[in-house]
Amino acid sequence: MAKKDYYELLGVPRNASEEELKKAFRHLARKYHPDLNPGNKQAEEQFKEINEAFQVLSDPQKKAQYDQFGHAAFRPEDFAGFRTTSFEDLFRDSGFGDIFSVFPGFAGGERGRARAPQPGADLRYDLNISFEEAFLGLTRTIEVPHSVECPTCHGTGAKPGTLKDCLKCGGTGQVRSVRRSPFGQMVQISTCPQCGGAGKITTEPCETCQGRGKLRKVAKIEVKIPRGIDDGQYLRVSGEGEAGERGGPPGDLYVVVHVAPHAIFERRGRDLYCKTTIDFATAILGGEVQVPTMTGTGGLKIPAGTQTHTVFRLKGQGMPGLNSDRRGDQFVKVVIHIPEKITKKQRELLKEFSGEKKEETSAGFFEKLREIV
Repeated sequence: MAKKDYYELLGVPRNASEEELKKAFRHLARKYHPDLNPGNKQAEEQFKEINEAFQVLSDPQKKAQYDQFGHAAFRPEDFAGFRTTSFEDLFRDSGFGDIFSVFPGFAGGERGRARAPQPGADLRYDLNISFEEAFLGLTRTIEVPHSVECPTCHGTGAKPGTLKDCLKCGGTGQVRSVRRSPFGQMVQISTCPQCGGAGKITTEPCETCQGRGKLRKVAKIEVKIPRGIDDGQYLRVSGEGEAGERGGPPGDLYVVVHVAPHAIFERRGRDLYCKTTIDFATAILGGEVQVPTMTGTGGLKIPAGTQTHTVFRLKGQGMPGLNSDRRGDQFVKVVIHIPEKITKKQRELLKEFSGEKKEETSAGFFEKLREIV
């Protein structure tokens, strides 16, 4: 599935200012952030997209790359730092000031960070394919070891029925203490030391996961590689990363594709480049030669008087575009082959040809040919 345009995701024009980008992102984050939509997978996916869009467009260098090359300018590792661990951290890093002034009533601070479900980490898988597979496209089943939420305790780590509210904090995950100062009474709020801010405690760990809340498994995932994919491009498989914390959504899997080089063709975008050798007679008289293509061979017409290193184009014989049937072109450079040994008759004919052109020796004629080759 093609990625959406970053400007369209944020709803801003391509010449939007930094302040306009921040305003648009803040508005959408209020609506889709996972901390405000617990268990809503669709909101989680939408937030990932707008977060990625903002991180790129708010960085002048990344924005310039995106404006010139689109999504192809980035690799999965370029997005490694985009995931935010808490709602408060996200807005602090974006320069939006105090979280409480942005979202009145939101339970931020240590309590919000400790109790909120957290998304799992993303994973990377490197997939090697051949040049021909990149041309045709393929479906490959890969095996990815990752953690999944324990089906027995659903990520809590507690034996079913044993998870209770913490008595010390009453299930809030925080404790308050009052102390007097010259300026009056001050209320200090801190993370509950008994439950660690979770608000829940248990005396019996889950027997399935031994209290970890997760299980380690190897997932068999079918990945569809579209035809025309280029070396270094990647696919995102939603929800196949590591399990989340405290019931949070899983991360994503990024499949990075590595395309092996071809013995004949060099790829530049959708266009292919190769070389072929023609004999001296064909270069002078013209003719047709067969050249390799990605689907077999194709005829290449050589006009009379062709010079060495002339480049010809075979229209529509290149690589297909990503998720497109439209193919690029194939460019063929012809190199004239000068034989090291010739027969007596061939030598006489060449001398005769050279003499008709100009009173030159055959040696001088060959030297000039070798210079242009």
